Amino acid sequence: MTPDDPLLKILACPLDKGPLTLLAPEDALYNPRLRRRYPIVDGIPQLLPSSGEQVPEAEHNRLMTLSDSSS
Repeated sequence: MTPDDPLLKILACPLDKGPLTLLAPEDALYNPRLRRRYPIVDGIPQLLPSSGEQVPEAEHNRLMTLSDSSS
């Protein structure tokens, strides 16, 4: 999956139904509102609520810094 993939425009977090951010080097989708990361396995986003993992505060801050610098 790439940042310009049209699929990203329709994918949503299974918990709050909001948009997700692609974490390209980590091959995951991220919901900064809930601080949850969803893996992408073999090109397929794993968007079940049980597939997401909670991200600690320090990791969230690092991810937000990365996404700000890539914009």
